[in-house]
Amino acid sequence: MSFEDIPVDVGVIYEGERIRWKETFIELGGPRIDDKFELVLTRDMDEVEDGKFEIIGPDIKDVEEGTSTPFGLYIEVAGKEIEKDLEGVIERRLHDYCNFIQGLMHINQRYDIHLRLSKKYVRKGFDSFEHIGKVITRLYKTDMSLIEKVQITFITDPEEVMKRRAEALKVYEARDARARGMKDSEADVFYGCTLCQSFAPSHVCTITPQRYANCGAISWFDGRAAARIDPKGPIFAVEKGECVDEWTGEYLGVNEMSKEKTLGEVNRVWLYSAFGYPHTSCGCFEAIAFYIPEVDGLGIVDRDFRGKTVNGLPFSTMADTTAGGTQVDGFHGLSIEYMRSPKFLQVDDGWDRIVWMPEKIKERVYDFIPDEVKDKIPSEESVSTVNELKQFLEDVEHPVVDRWEAMIEEAPEEGKAIEEVSPTKQFATVPSITTSFGGYEFTLENVKIHADKVRIKKIDSGEG
Repeated sequence: MSFEDIPVDVGVIYEGERIRWKETFIELGGPRIDDKFELVLTRDMDEVEDGKFEIIGPDIKDVEEGTSTPFGLYIEVAGKEIEKDLEGVIERRLHDYCNFIQGLMHINQRYDIHLRLSKKYVRKGFDSFEHIGKVITRLYKTDMSLIEKVQITFITDPEEVMKRRAEALKVYEARDARARGMKDSEADVFYGCTLCQSFAPSHVCTITPQRYANCGAISWFDGRAAARIDPKGPIFAVEKGECVDEWTGEYLGVNEMSKEKTLGEVNRVWLYSAFGYPHTSCGCFEAIAFYIPEVDGLGIVDRDFRGKTVNGLPFSTMADTTAGGTQVDGFHGLSIEYMRSPKFLQVDDGWDRIVWMPEKIKERVYDFIPDEVKDKIPSEESVSTVNELKQFLEDVEHPVVDRWEAMIEEAPEEGKAIEEVSPTKQFATVPSITTSFGGYEFTLENVKIHADKVRIKKIDSGEG
């Protein structure tokens, strides 16, 4: 396979390349843009014109430097042995293929794509989507022999992106709905995915019927299809092994796979919790579950949410804490589809523990939130500070309030200390702590607290 006609190098060595904003010639999609998507559809052989590239809207060389633009990547593939079930698998490989290209960065998937093209390489002649199309086409045909024809449409015209994005959302929903209903206990095997290890070396996704990949792009059925056509590829079968704990979702097979694929960095995984041994996070997660210690609850924020969350931090700050493949208590990358699962953070009380989320995300999963709590979870439209949040939760009698009362009831008698505890791991990670001293307010960000021992004692207030 030759790329001599491409103005830049192509190869796996460019995976993980980061392009900062000041280095960017054009940004396609991303957090500044609402309308973006990438979609792969299977077609009959006579419906695809192999090697055809169409550009609807301005090409790379036709835009002003420093532009952020709506973007759609619409790909149609055909082959005598291709099945419709492979669409999601083929689509997710775009993450790899785009990142093989020197000077091009691809992050996320589906309706959340974010691409940046470097000024340096545009000036070297990499100034047309056709170059990207040629690389993607050749890589698809080389890596996936089932694909015989590829036709690609690049869309930067805002109206056309909006129109086709609506079509894409329907396709994504149909794929996701197919996987609902099957239980983890009914599956003989799970599936693993290492597509994001170029950005997060110690991360590996475990994909089960009831726990989608963090990116939201690969279901258990997608994993099965991918492993069947490329058993040694980045998506592979995982023997479940003995179930250590069905409630936490710990399986010996998953632990062994995680240890092997992360080179010993991750040895235990609880699939259904954001605490203890939470599933690792890459950087392509659709949303973050984050702990709010002031109310002992969990908030949810998605990458399209702009502004600050109820704890005063934006998505980007918490993403830095969550991503990278580390296990951080209370910061958990997840997909939107996982929020529709009966297993959703079940160890942590599931929806009864969710105390804040953006209105747009709440609307998307509203039908899957239990009736008794769905109208008790506020959004940015209801509260904007932790103090307001606490008052709101009390007013609506959110289930998490019962946890506060239980903590008070279980508090030790005055002057009596609880038995000392020796933590076996990092005691706490907090995105920020604000305190005041001497007339000044101090805010510490990305705080990590380690302790050899923890001793809790109720203090005599001196009142009465």
